[in-house]
Amino acid sequence: MRSVSRRCSRKAAPGRLFPSTAAHCLVLAIWFCALPVSATCEDVDPVPHLEQTYAAGWGIDHRNTRYQPRSSIDSENAERLALKWTYGLASTTPRSYPLVTEDTIFVGDGGRGLVALERGTGCERWVYEHEGPISSAILQGKIGDRQILIFNDRIKGVFALDATTGEFIWHAAVEDEPVPWYSGTPLIIEDTVYVPVASQEVGLAMNPFYGCCTTSGGMAAFDISTGEKRWYLPTIEAEAQVTGSHFWFVQEYGPSGAPVWASPSYDPQRNWLFFGTGQNYTHPTTDTSDAIFAVDAETGTIIWINQFTENDAYTAACNIEALNHPNCADPTGPDVDFGAPTLLLRGKSGRELLVAGQKSADAHAMDPETGEVVWTEKLGRGGIIGGVHWGLAANEALGLVYVPISDKKIVGFPSPGEPRPGLYALDIDTGERRWEYTRASRCDEQECVFGLSGAIIASNDIVVAGTMDGFLEIFHASSGELLWSHDSWRDYDAVNGIVTSGGAFDAHGPMIADDLLLITSGYGYVGRQRGGNALLVFQVETEDG
Repeated sequence: MRSVSRRCSRKAAPGRLFPSTAAHCLVLAIWFCALPVSATCEDVDPVPHLEQTYAAGWGIDHRNTRYQPRSSIDSENAERLALKWTYGLASTTPRSYPLVTEDTIFVGDGGRGLVALERGTGCERWVYEHEGPISSAILQGKIGDRQILIFNDRIKGVFALDATTGEFIWHAAVEDEPVPWYSGTPLIIEDTVYVPVASQEVGLAMNPFYGCCTTSGGMAAFDISTGEKRWYLPTIEAEAQVTGSHFWFVQEYGPSGAPVWASPSYDPQRNWLFFGTGQNYTHPTTDTSDAIFAVDAETGTIIWINQFTENDAYTAACNIEALNHPNCADPTGPDVDFGAPTLLLRGKSGRELLVAGQKSADAHAMDPETGEVVWTEKLGRGGIIGGVHWGLAANEALGLVYVPISDKKIVGFPSPGEPRPGLYALDIDTGERRWEYTRASRCDEQECVFGLSGAIIASNDIVVAGTMDGFLEIFHASSGELLWSHDSWRDYDAVNGIVTSGGAFDAHGPMIADDLLLITSGYGYVGRQRGGNALLVFQVETEDG
């Protein structure tokens, strides 16, 4: 891995000329007309500016509200959003959430590296070459006066780069677990990087000759200057023991699992972290799976744990051979973990609540001091990739929390009940439904079923969500009225000249900054969804066009 500064060039497709005058621009695609007529990538400045950033973490703020206060997009101008430019990514399952500054967009391009793009044109300032899967939001931090970027490689761990040049600084990994998975975005609080840790064993168990399972999820804390580990908290304290065998020689182990899939939320008054866990992988199950943790941020000491679903044991092996795989726990749980981050919110009453969405399609609100449940609202049937998958958003001024529901079914795995995919607005104080939005899928194929699996974002009086059947949609925050929609199932002309197509919206979801709306289109990782490799950047057009 190395840092390479490069000036990108826009390459024309065979037989295609790029114009130099406004007259020529009239005959080209609308996206190009939005760029300055003389725009090229030949002389782009390789140095980004970093005085302004539009997110302190995956959740926009440290409380994970996913509310963007620094935006001019609202219900009055949302209909004037138009595609500004498209960048073609190397992966058809993009899984990085961009960091936006006053003139640069940093985004992970899985299999290629971290790219710094000029905000106005999409031209590359520099590329940090990295072969692994970049799986997180891109975060900004500091080592003294030095501006740095933090990101996850899903397999290898956490990386720190110089934000100005893309130069490598340090790499850190959790050595406490043999096969960790770094799926959730870290959280930076002052001089500490908090890293959620899951386990690859949920997938490794598909091999019937794999001795499943011995690892735990956890939360780790690293020094931002050096990458040195400060503490690691496993979600299962007991070491796994042999519980049986199959094929006469493949040993089985437990307890295991309880992965941490998502970025924690942070309470500065208490100096606490809050996060959820996934299911156990094997029996015996623990009281730390499918649970919410409150942890002291300084020491990693557990303050409280509240478990919401008991005896939920599952691995991907359970999707094989009609649930008869030897590495599928018996009895098999419904796999309804907490995959999305918690939100620390304040309702209109002034009461502080910790809100969490579960794959069971339940939204829960807790007292952050004790973990005691204040309200629970059941919104769908839930399931393996149903219910709440990636993340909620909130508008505290309106007293609303927005809950996206997927309710997609995995073929061959039971999902009892009727699916109720859509977007739900709940009162933060009471959990009462204020509005809901749903519609029919564009087709009946498994890859394009309607549902909201990806995370969402709120700003001003709007909520933005991408759907699994390829539509980017904007809703009125108070009423749920559909204000604007973009169909991404099409090919795009990319500024970097590679073949680029849209697909399912999933994973990290949309980002908003000033008058820009950014999102990656395409996600073929689970559920036979439509892949794509488009980074789409929209901008509000002026009223005079």
